[in-house]
Amino acid sequence: MAYAIGRHVGNAVIRNRIRRRLRSLIVERSTPLQPGTYLIKCGIGTDLLTYDDLRTHLNRALDGLPGT
Repeated sequence: MAYAIGRHVGNAVIRNRIRRRLRSLIVERSTPLQPGTYLIKCGIGTDLLTYDDLRTHLNRALDGLPGT
């Protein structure tokens, strides 16, 4: 799992917070991911999402992948 969180999203503290939240959400997913390589890209405004909103966006994106 790789995370692409550019400087345009926020400073290092904000980017690390987003990365920690994403890692936590991946671990708590009820449906495990298929083996493979994943890249999650975060855009401007990601830092404004609540934990639940981030979960919703992440699950929607991952559920749309083939084989998940």
